[in-house]
Amino acid sequence: MRRIRFLCLAGIALVLMTSCAAAAQTPDAASSSSTAAPTSTAGRPGANGALPRPAHVMVAIFENEDASHVVGSANAPYLTELANSAANFDDAHGEAHPSEPNYLALFSGSTQGVTDDHCRIDLSGDNLAAQLQAAGKTFVGYSEGLPKAGYTGCRSGQYARKHNPWVDFSGLPASVNQPFSALPANYADLPTVSFVVPDLCNDMHDCGVATGDAWAREHLAPYVSWATTHNSLLIVTFDEDNGSASNHIATIVAGAGVRAMHSTQRIDHYNLLRTLEDMYGLPALGKAATASPLADIWNAG
Repeated sequence: MRRIRFLCLAGIALVLMTSCAAAAQTPDAASSSSTAAPTSTAGRPGANGALPRPAHVMVAIFENEDASHVVGSANAPYLTELANSAANFDDAHGEAHPSEPNYLALFSGSTQGVTDDHCRIDLSGDNLAAQLQAAGKTFVGYSEGLPKAGYTGCRSGQYARKHNPWVDFSGLPASVNQPFSALPANYADLPTVSFVVPDLCNDMHDCGVATGDAWAREHLAPYVSWATTHNSLLIVTFDEDNGSASNHIATIVAGAGVRAMHSTQRIDHYNLLRTLEDMYGLPALGKAATASPLADIWNAG
């Protein structure tokens, strides 16, 4: 009888000890589980590489200057100021010489076999504008000097079709091909993505860097100020440099959620296209599929 009573007491003690030990371990286990579970950062700019989804992105394309002739140049005070107050890519490059293949690369993920500046080019493949439209978004290209909306001619005054890749794709509506004078005065009315191409003088092709810089100050600075407080971005880039093998170009990203920094990421037009596609959940076109989007320049939201 004493033996049975002893065994019962021993059993009760064992149960109590086990319960206490489990209770003592529970907070640690919960703490460990909480630490191990990552907080979701999907959609937050800069967090775990996530890209923002801007209301509007404007891409302005200039011509034929090495990055060193623009950023830091006395002839380009505005673009230098913009580069120092935004994200400046020190290792940006064009794809080819001369101009036309670079515009096609940025717009469609391929140079489309084009190796010169000939006109006309008639293409039927996929492109950024078609992707955006299929996704319920909008695109318009604004070309300075374009004589009228939908114009498909090769040249008119200081306008050149070789700098206008959207006109090469016959499947796009004429409405995507607009003169720069049609750019909305109210930036909230801009399309989701717009490309802006100055004329042959103001893009630095035929005139100097100072001329293009003055044009940028007049026409881009007001948009940058607005974009910063309206979830929108400006990308300034060049088609090519002045003919070097390295094809080193200036590329600047400014606007909402952008860190002021000098990025050492090596990029080209395919990286820019991939960034735009990733921002809006679009499939990557052509060589953009193997390019990385712009990284490390986004402020965490």
